[in-house]
Amino acid sequence: MNELILNYVLLFLLLEIYEVYWQKAQTVMGMLARMYKYYSKNIFVFFIMHPTFYFSIGFLMLSEYNIYAIILLLIKTLDIVIKILLIQQVFVKKELSPDLTLALLSPMNKFLPYIGLLIYPPLIVLTAQ
Repeated sequence: MNELILNYVLLFLLLEIYEVYWQKAQTVMGMLARMYKYYSKNIFVFFIMHPTFYFSIGFLMLSEYNIYAIILLLIKTLDIVIKILLIQQVFVKKELSPDLTLALLSPMNKFLPYIGLLIYPPLIVLTAQ
């Protein structure tokens, strides 16, 4: 594996661990509450708290718009959009269906927040192929 790609993977892993650390909670509602703390201060603060999103944008440009880098950015973008939509639904509009409430309050598997550590690095490695 190329040393440069390895450095990108390590940097991404460090940034992803940071994101997991500040978002980690026992339920999705707990995660949303932690995120809402920054979202309520300013939407830009919320975005700053997601450094892997910016890494993905930069990596996309550095990889000359490789398909795997596009996929990485797409997934990171969808992740942030879904978080914002859920925050809006729960904390701003305060309109929750009983099913959504049940899903948000259900306990999460302790390994679920770390799934990004398994999904994203292979996309970075595949750009070197």
